[in-house]
Amino acid sequence: TIRLDGETIRIRGLDAPELHGRCAAEITLAIRAAERLRALVARGVEIDRHGQDRYRRTLATVRTSQGRDVAMILIQEGLARPYDGRGQRQGWCW
Repeated sequence: TIRLDGETIRIRGLDAPELHGRCAAEITLAIRAAERLRALVARGVEIDRHGQDRYRRTLATVRTSQGRDVAMILIQEGLARPYDGRGQRQGWCW
């Protein structure tokens, strides 16, 4: 999730670990994912909105200023998993 000009945006296509996770492994990975996300969006982002999720956050594809899909980068780097918004998500604690 990112916040932009007061808008809360849920990044479409991924499931990331939570900063208030259930175990140390999840929290550690969440910190790494959040740091990487900050670095990716630091120079600006392109937002392609797709409605809202069930928590009324904007659901969007987010791209870096260079046009790279933020969700795909985080997934490829092992900091998130693909998720289409349906079904049960896997846990991050082993």
